[in-house]
Amino acid sequence: MPLILIVDDAQFTRRVICKSLQKQGYITREASNGREAIGLLDEEVPDCILLDLLMPEFDGWDVLTYLKDNNYTIPVIVITADIQETSRQHCFELGAKAVINKPPKPDELNNALKKILGCTEENAR
Repeated sequence: MPLILIVDDAQFTRRVICKSLQKQGYITREASNGREAIGLLDEEVPDCILLDLLMPEFDGWDVLTYLKDNNYTIPVIVITADIQETSRQHCFELGAKAVINKPPKPDELNNALKKILGCTEENAR
């Protein structure tokens, strides 16, 4: 099953998403900020990253920029409370495959994952 990395500074949000995904058979890993997420990429490359934008230390914008600058092709779904159209567009410019509003609706998240993972067999650098 696909490995999904959930990056969010809110432990409750990470736990809710993890439980939902694990019930569907996904393997999950968690990171509480962007710096931790980048460090996990050295251990194993996930099939998809679910990424919050606003976090301490190294935020979602920094992660998207890092992935783009280092030629990672890992699909990213941004999950954010920021509903501004300019923010959504900037996420897509930095390589995000989807942007979902918080809190994520399970059906919306599952559909995005199926679409992205179905279209993306190659998932590393």
